[in-house]
Amino acid sequence: MIDRKKKIKIAQLILLIFGTIILIFTYVIKEKSSEEVIIPKATQEKIKKQLGDQANNSDIFYNIEYSGLDLAGNRYILRAKEAINNKKDQELVSLKFVEAIFFFKDDTTLYVWSDEGLYNNKTLDMSFKKDVKAIYEKSKLFAQKANYSNSKSYLTISDKVKVIDSMGTMVADKLLFDIKKQTLKIASVKDGKVNADINLK
Repeated sequence: MIDRKKKIKIAQLILLIFGTIILIFTYVIKEKSSEEVIIPKATQEKIKKQLGDQANNSDIFYNIEYSGLDLAGNRYILRAKEAINNKKDQELVSLKFVEAIFFFKDDTTLYVWSDEGLYNNKTLDMSFKKDVKAIYEKSKLFAQKANYSNSKSYLTISDKVKVIDSMGTMVADKLLFDIKKQTLKIASVKDGKVNADINLK
């Protein structure tokens, strides 16, 4: 009877010791694993610094839309999937995946798309760059840069300009679209391939 009680106590003591060892071992392993890092500390600091600079100097907005009238009285809508407003220069807004629609007073419409853009919310000037596409009437236009000057009522299209319409395909260095006069000036710097003025009225 005494031997049996001794054996039970010894078994309980052994189980208690094993249980304590398992608890300590589990805690130590957990603490060690929580200290392990997937990204090196230097990389983490670099990411924090970059995010901090961006957060301090700019505000990011998604799916934005601007609309209004230009100085010539034409209505426009400017949309972008992403807009970054620089706190140091609040007038300028950097845009990504841009779409602009110009509704002219003669009931014609100009559509412009680009990968990137810049909008001045004070002067209402706009610039488009990288894979610029435009549709005006039945003409399609492709380029790498386009600048809209609100004060001059001018749309300048440059860099690998290509126009496709019912009359055929045309390649030029620069197109100058005078919105007030509704005229299009086609200029070529290289070899004088194209140089013409077209009245769009």
